Amino acid sequence: MSARTLAPSRDVRQVTDSAGPPAGPVAGVRPRRGRAASAGLLTLGVLLVAGLTGISLFVGVGQLHPATVLHDETQQMLLVQSRVPRTVALLLAGAAMAVAGTIMQLLARNRFTEPSTAGTTEFAGLGIVAATLVVPDAPLIVRMAAASAAALVGSAVFLRIIRGLPTRETLLVPLVGLMLGGVVSAATTFVALRTDLMQSLTSWLTADFSVVIAGRYELLWAAGAVTLLAYLAADRFTVAGLGEDVTTSLGLDYRAVMGLGLAIVSVVTAVVVVTVGAVPFIGLVVPNLVALWVGDHARRSLVWTALGGMAFVLLSDLVARTVVAPAEIPLGTVVGVVGAGLFLALLGRQVVRAR
Repeated sequence: MSARTLAPSRDVRQVTDSAGPPAGPVAGVRPRRGRAASAGLLTLGVLLVAGLTGISLFVGVGQLHPATVLHDETQQMLLVQSRVPRTVALLLAGAAMAVAGTIMQLLARNRFTEPSTAGTTEFAGLGIVAATLVVPDAPLIVRMAAASAAALVGSAVFLRIIRGLPTRETLLVPLVGLMLGGVVSAATTFVALRTDLMQSLTSWLTADFSVVIAGRYELLWAAGAVTLLAYLAADRFTVAGLGEDVTTSLGLDYRAVMGLGLAIVSVVTAVVVVTVGAVPFIGLVVPNLVALWVGDHARRSLVWTALGGMAFVLLSDLVARTVVAPAEIPLGTVVGVVGAGLFLALLGRQVVRAR
C-alpha cells in the first residue's frame, strides 16, 4: 500500500480535527491541555509501562535477581529464553488488541464493539479448526492465514447485520455480536468434539502466556506492524466513523477504508489467537477509558490506547502469576473477569445516561 493511500489529505485532517465522537455511549470530550502537560502525561504513561515491564521480567517461579543475572548463566538463559519473550508478547498483544478494538468501534460506530463482542474471535477459532482439519500438521503461518480469512468474513457479516439496526439502539449492537459469536462458537465446539480437537480449541480461545518462549511468539511482531499501519491510517478511520456520506464527500473510498480496517482487525485477532490465545475485552475497556480521558479522535488516542493495553495486560499477567503462586492462572481468565466487570460498569453507565 502506497504512502499516498495512507497519508491523510488536508481536508481529511481538518474534518478529523473538528469531528465529534462516533455514535456510542461513552462520548468523551477531549479536555484542552497544553503541549507540555500532554507530553508530561505521556511520559508518565511510558514510565508506568516501563516499570511494569521491568517487574514482569523478574516475577515468576524461577528466581531472577537484578544483582546476579549478569553473572549467572542459568539466570541469563531463563531471562532470554522465557521472561523476555513473555514480556514482549504481553506488550505486543495488549497494544494490538486495544488498537484493534478502537478501529472496530469506529467502523461499527458503537462503543461496545470489539473483536470478542463482534464474533471476530469466534470466527478466528473456526478458521484455525478448519485449517487443522485440512492440514493437521499446518505451521502457525498457515493457521494464521486461515484464522485471518475467517475473522475477516465474520467481521464483515457482523457489520452487514448491524446496518439494519436502529442507530440509537446502541446496546443492540454488542448483543447481536455476542449472539453471532455464540452461534459460531457452538458450531466450532461441535466440530472440535467430533474430531478430538477440543483440548486444542480450549487453548486457542483462552490466553495463556505461560507457554511463551523464544521461537514461539515472534509471529506477534506481525500484529505490531499492523498496529503501526492502523496508526498511519487513523485519520481515515476517524472519518469513516462519521458515516459513508461524510467519507465520500471528502473524496475517500468508504469501502476501501472499511476493508482496510476490517483487515487490520482480522489479522491482529488471528495472530493473537494463534500465538497466545484469545484475550477478551481489552479492545472494549481500554479504548472507552482512554476516550474519557483524551477524547475520541483516533490519531490522538491510539498512542494512549496502545499504552493502556500494554499496562492492562501486564498488570493482569502479574496478578495471574502471583495470586496462586507457584501455580499460575491463565491470563485470559483474569482479563475476562476484570474486563467483564468493567464492561458491566460501562453498560450501567449507559443505562443511567439514557434515563
